[in-house]
Formats: sequence, C-alpha cells, structure tokens
Amino acid sequence: MRYWWVNQNQTFRHEVAGGYLWSPKKNRNGRLNPFYEFMKEVSPGDVIFSFADTRIPAIGVALSHAREMPKPMEFGQVGAYWDVIGWRIDVRFTKLRRQIRPVEHIDELRPYLPTKYAPLQSNGDGLQAVYLTSLNQLLAERLIDLIGTEARAVVQTWMLADWAEDTNLVGQAEWEDHQVEVVNAEIGIAETEKKAIVMARRGQGVFKARVAAIERKCRITGATNLQYLIASHTKPWRDASNQERVDGENGFLMTPDADFLFDRGFITFENSGKVLVSPVADMATIFKFGITEEMLRNVGEFSDGQRKYLDFHRESIFLEAQVSAR
Repeated sequence: MRYWWVNQNQTFRHEVAGGYLWSPKKNRNGRLNPFYEFMKEVSPGDVIFSFADTRIPAIGVALSHAREMPKPMEFGQVGAYWDVIGWRIDVRFTKLRRQIRPVEHIDELRPYLPTKYAPLQSNGDGLQAVYLTSLNQLLAERLIDLIGTEARAVVQTWMLADWAEDTNLVGQAEWEDHQVEVVNAEIGIAETEKKAIVMARRGQGVFKARVAAIERKCRITGATNLQYLIASHTKPWRDASNQERVDGENGFLMTPDADFLFDRGFITFENSGKVLVSPVADMATIFKFGITEEMLRNVGEFSDGQRKYLDFHRESIFLEAQVSAR
C-alpha cells in the first residue's frame, strides 16, 4: 500500500461526490507533468489524502488502477484548457469530521516533507502546480495522527478489506459505444468498411486477418493456434483513427491473459523487443496465468510501423510514471 496526496481545489466537489480522480495526461503545451504521471502508479488499496481550501476534508482508498477516460462532463469550464482524454482512478472517499489545516501543523510536518515533488510548501501553504503526489510513510502517519482516531479507524478498516474492484471497463465501454455510433453515422464510408472498423474493436474480422498476416504467434506465450488468439490493438481502438483501427501493424496476436495485461497497461514492449512490466502489476497473479519470467524478457524485433504504435502504448497506456515518485 502507498500513500498519496491530491490537490482538489478546483475539482473536490465533483471528484469526492463522484468517487474518482481525473487528470489530463500532459500539460496543455504537451509537456510531461509528473503530477499527472503519478496517476499511473496508483494501485487498488492505496490511501489518498484529499486537500482542498487549505484543509484535508476527506480520505480515499483507490478502487482501481488508472485508465484512459474522457474529461468528466460535470467539470464544465473547470480546466477548460485541459486535454479531453486523461487518466481516471476510481476512489471510495470518506469525508472527515475533523478537517485539519496542514499550515497550522507545519512545524510537525516539515521534517517529513520530501525535497522533490512535495505536497506543500515549507511554510505549509499549498502548491498550485501539484495534482497528485506520493507521500512517504512517515509523513502519512503524521497526518493520520493529527487527524486522529477517525483517520486511523478508516485506514485500518481499508487495510483489512479487499477493495479492488474491476472497474476498468466502466465508462470505457460507453465511450467506445458512442464511437461506434459515430462510425456508423459517417457518410462516405462503405457499409463493408464500417463493419470492418466496428469488428476491429473486438479484435476480429479484417483487422485480425491483417495482424495474422504479420504475426504468427503470441509474442508472450508462443501460442500459434489462431482460434485461441486475440488480435490486440497496440494503440487502442478508442484512440485510433479509422485507418489505424484496421492497420495490421497496430496489433499483436495474444492469448487472452497476455491480451489482458497488454490492454490494461501492465506490460508493454521497448522497440528492441524487451518486455517492460508495470510497477503496479501483480507478479504472483501473472505467474499463475502460466506466464514465466523467461517469457517476459524479450519478444523479438518489430517493424517500423509497429514501433510507431508501441511509442503510443508506452507513453499513453503503460502504467509506469516517466518520473520517479520515490
């Protein structure tokens, strides 16, 4: 379990009531933002301190890993300059009766503030640039002590429970359903082409045939029986153009378990073929799938077209921050 701090001055009302965190993927200038990158490293069961209006009014427990989702409609004009697609984490929040103001306790908290990616200034004021940042255990425990028995009871209850919920498809399915409607309503595309684009969403039809013309087996397990393999998009169907949705280089043949890991961002590939495993992946479960350490070393070379899509997967799907929170 890890501890996190989220600044919610603009979004507290929506996020706490709605039970989630949401952030853009990057700054509006396209640059990496570490406080958005950290969304990728939250795991179910992690504890999140909510900071808003100079207080800590709520504590949450993460129910999911981060997943791609559009900006919540209820945000309205909040963050009007943010990208439409960002990261969402489902969270179960508890509002606190005792809401401390960290600035009033900064002498006790200051010794535990990190030198990099701190949640607060050294004088106890908030940092506007921070959205989500990691807390070391000593700082988190000091905050829990300051909040008191209410916080300790909440955290202890969460630690004894299995809070992980399979919420990853919640919202994404509706998002993709809407995109299917858009495809079907497009003028100037033949019905056969529309059918191929829609079937590609499930890794079937023309898309699977085009992937199979390039790939002969699952890159992870080595399985070769096409009936047992899924054509898994590298750049997800929801993010792709119609041309990319049926491009054979935008996918790999995978067994269902390997597809799950790749689709959810628990694994990805470097252009050299080296397998990267997310720090939030549960290795014990992966091994129970029958996937071994040997399978997770190197899966071979890729074409230039495949590398283009893998660049997107590593940056926008793979669950590892491109900066270190530790």
